[in-house]
Amino acid sequence: MSNRPPVLIERELWACAQQVIQEHGHHAPEHIAERVATLALDGDVAGVETWKRIADRVDQLSDHGHARQRTRH
Repeated sequence: MSNRPPVLIERELWACAQQVIQEHGHHAPEHIAERVATLALDGDVAGVETWKRIADRVDQLSDHGHARQRTRH
């Protein structure tokens, strides 16, 4: 049996991304970078990969929100 944590499923990654945006707003990228750096220093490869996947979703959500705002003006 493996001691590795389970891989987050797609909807959990999206939920994490939304939570990061709600908690950190436009500072979300900085928060994610800090998490990735800390996990990398700890040697947590799986954690780094998870946060990179969350970062991709944060980017997509942020891009979508900016596109929506541009079409309103």
